[in-house]
Amino acid sequence: MQTQEQDIAGTAVASATGRRDAPAPTPPVLRDDLRIDVFDSMAPLEAEWRALEQDNLTSLHQSYDWCVPWVETFRHPLAIIRGSLSGRTAFILPLEIIRGRGVRRAEFIGARHSNINTGLFSAEFRTSGELTAVQVAAIAAALRGKADIAILRNVPLGWRGGRSPLASLSAVENQNRAFQLPFLDSFELSLKQVNAKRRRKKFKHQSRILDAKGGYEYVIAAPDQQDTLLDLFFHQKAVRFKEAGLPDVFADDPTQAALHRLLRRRANDGFDATLQMHALRLKGEHEGHIPAVAALSRKGDHVICQFASIDESLVAEASPGELLFWLMIERLHREGAAIFDFGIGDQTYKRSWCPVETTQHDLLIPVSTAGHAAAVIQRSITRAKTAIKGYPQLYTFIQRLRALQGTGSAPADDNEKD
Repeated sequence: MQTQEQDIAGTAVASATGRRDAPAPTPPVLRDDLRIDVFDSMAPLEAEWRALEQDNLTSLHQSYDWCVPWVETFRHPLAIIRGSLSGRTAFILPLEIIRGRGVRRAEFIGARHSNINTGLFSAEFRTSGELTAVQVAAIAAALRGKADIAILRNVPLGWRGGRSPLASLSAVENQNRAFQLPFLDSFELSLKQVNAKRRRKKFKHQSRILDAKGGYEYVIAAPDQQDTLLDLFFHQKAVRFKEAGLPDVFADDPTQAALHRLLRRRANDGFDATLQMHALRLKGEHEGHIPAVAALSRKGDHVICQFASIDESLVAEASPGELLFWLMIERLHREGAAIFDFGIGDQTYKRSWCPVETTQHDLLIPVSTAGHAAAVIQRSITRAKTAIKGYPQLYTFIQRLRALQGTGSAPADDNEKD
């Protein structure tokens, strides 16, 4: 009798023979020449997954190395959708099942801390247009018994000149926008999009303040420094959230563990990095003090600032967070990046840097009767959040109420993630 166990990546291991076997996917659903398979682990799809993620239009948040740490840490059941046409992989939707309030939701893996989601599509399928109604029905049929509804959050229907194949799905506009700075031929031209003269004047002013105190250095963490800087971010952010009376979306142990795991899955190709810590470190009078920390991810020519924090106990007058952004952006322009993405969440410093504002949508695929009801509720909740954010005082009051009630583990769908 053969027994099976799950290894850390979710691959079935046939322990009686020592042979590693991929678990059989759910029986295929065939509609409109599209074959849908559902997998409960990542490893069987690794080769085709990594091939699809090479497309620059695919978000880093659907890359294999981004998803693994969330799966290893949270261990939600998986329902990874693979669509095939004529025997060739057309797309992969890496979904996990999250239970709450009596409903099973299929969401992108790690979506709580994603800035942009796209799914993974072959170039051939992408150019063929959007998912048809028949194909969407096939995905819903494949999820039956596993989920009540699929909610694909933070999906831009248009991204970098292309139209998402998911754009045909039922959608509600997400209450938050994402903000980007495109890089032009020269750093000076890039700055002109956001008032180059004012930016340079501010940079010189900040540098003079810190030089008078002994100077500073821009740090890209070495492998043995990454975890220390991430822990410092958690501390700085906790202080800021507490001072503002906001819930701390990074406070729970599993989230911190997943982010630490991401640091150890850095890509080795070129400049790519799944998660990399950057910091501003002072010299002289405040030797060793770190007033600003940021975490960047890079996939191809797209760089995302996943999160950032500041410590205003020293040199607040130098705006160390702004200075760190200048140093990171300047370096990344030299290294051939095409876009610096400040991520989701509307904040003043983002608008000061970004001429591009990207609207994102939450896409809904009801599966069961409960899922259809959940879709109505989800649309209402999202629209209510949008309306509330139109009244800053009301929004701030609700955020502080959440903090007092200890609901800091709620989804990071608002500005407090930054």
